[in-house]
Amino acid sequence: MTSIFQRALGPDFARLHPQLQRRFGVGLDNGVACTGRGTMRRIWHGKPFVQPFLRLGGTRNILLPRRGRDVPFVIENVPYVDPYGRETVSFVRTFAFPGQRPRRFDAAMIFSEERGCVVDYLGTHQHLATDLHLSVDASGGLHIRSGAHRFREGPVDVRVPDVVAGDAHVHESYDDAAGRFRIRVRVENRRFGPLFGYDGSFAAEFGPAPDALPEPLRPVRAEVRV
Repeated sequence: MTSIFQRALGPDFARLHPQLQRRFGVGLDNGVACTGRGTMRRIWHGKPFVQPFLRLGGTRNILLPRRGRDVPFVIENVPYVDPYGRETVSFVRTFAFPGQRPRRFDAAMIFSEERGCVVDYLGTHQHLATDLHLSVDASGGLHIRSGAHRFREGPVDVRVPDVVAGDAHVHESYDDAAGRFRIRVRVENRRFGPLFGYDGSFAAEFGPAPDALPEPLRPVRAEVRV
């Protein structure tokens, strides 16, 4: 078994920078987890009218309702088996805004054979499921582009209309000179423009994955629908 990202990228996985191969190779097969610690140079928001939506998403650890510069953060990528028997990798990001309580942006990712891509479950209750399309650039960086979004709450199972959805673009690379990973995230709406984003860098530590996902990283609810 290969990692969920290897399955999504296929032969292109070998084109990633070796350090990105190591980072996105975490999985049950190799039993490795990754923790990144670094600084977000800038966390920004779009126009003022997006603030209520960001605050609402922040209640479920989906969006970041704060701005900041030079914000310390941690990202925890732990492979585990979810309640439905699927290999899953946590993407739990914690931002330590000075003088404020830490804010989290939670996600759990699987590879879906049915959809042919990585599916990203967002937030503490996994109400949002988003298709992720991965590609490798000429310098070995990883580009992630979001696709269709689906909202799930009890019997409700609907596709989020493009007019209100946020299109995410994530680019991650490795800076050999600095010995650090660099990340850039931009989320925008096709009608209303930029919503929020951040960019920064971090160093990664690799170690054995725990037998089960640690309690602080567990979602309140797991969603089976892809």
